[in-house]
Amino acid sequence: MSFLYDAYIRSYSLDKEEDAEFFEYISELFYREELQGMAIYPQHGDIDRVQHILSVAYVSYVLAKKYNLKIKEVCRGAILHDLFYYDWHVGDNSHRLHGYRHPGFALKNAKAITELNKIEENIIKRHMWPLTPTPPRYKEAYAVTLADKYCAWQEVLICNVKSYKRKFNENLKGKAGK
Repeated sequence: MSFLYDAYIRSYSLDKEEDAEFFEYISELFYREELQGMAIYPQHGDIDRVQHILSVAYVSYVLAKKYNLKIKEVCRGAILHDLFYYDWHVGDNSHRLHGYRHPGFALKNAKAITELNKIEENIIKRHMWPLTPTPPRYKEAYAVTLADKYCAWQEVLICNVKSYKRKFNENLKGKAGK
């Protein structure tokens, strides 16, 4: 398994004590009602938005550590990258062009609950690149963009390919037994 896949699998069984450093970076935001309330929204298949955000944040954290990036900014930006309050799967005209528009909604919502620096803003605003035309400005934003695409791809495979879901569940059980 690759280190990204290992991180993705780990994101489903994080422990506040074992993963204390990671939780140090995200706790202030992750446990807020605004974020936890998004568990009602599906992200990809039967994986909810809170799990998606946690996976993206953890994979981003692993990338930041590996490549000596600004870990705090990476974690905060990742936790807030999909902070929008609707189910984008529902056929509603206000959800049209969701892939292009939701980074702006997430940035507005993030600014309503916390102060952001330039790197964190760029992470949220540019995480959909290359779907959106303007690329990220900072290495940290590229890391979260990569983590988001990687996690989304894993989620799509898990939810749509039975053999992949079986392998994923076996890997989850294997990690839990260690």
